[in-house]
Amino acid sequence: MDFTKTVIARKLQVEELECLRMEAYENARIYKEKTKTFHDHHICNKDFQEDDEVLLYNSRPRFMPGKLHSRCDGPFKVKEVKPKKWLNGHKMKKYHGYKSPKKLEAYLLEDAPGGEES
Repeated sequence: MDFTKTVIARKLQVEELECLRMEAYENARIYKEKTKTFHDHHICNKDFQEDDEVLLYNSRPRFMPGKLHSRCDGPFKVKEVKPKKWLNGHKMKKYHGYKSPKKLEAYLLEDAPGGEES
């Protein structure tokens, strides 16, 4: 057993391990950049004007909220808009009001096909 050969082999293993670790860090950094770019691309800017109606998301957990109950409170009116100052902007969305359902036309047939004939 040559001690110098063992020391050299061990140093090569440590250096190889360091290279693999640095490569893993670089791959993680690239992945995070791509994920952030993808996420930022899908963010919509919310522009609110004064007197707009908004809904406020209530993040407080409820005891029995129910499946179909809304988690939003409101509508509220925007009183003041300050540029580049988002206090609760991420919790708000525009309220578009109640939309009436589309009108449905129904036709009644006097003699249904396949019915009894007298």
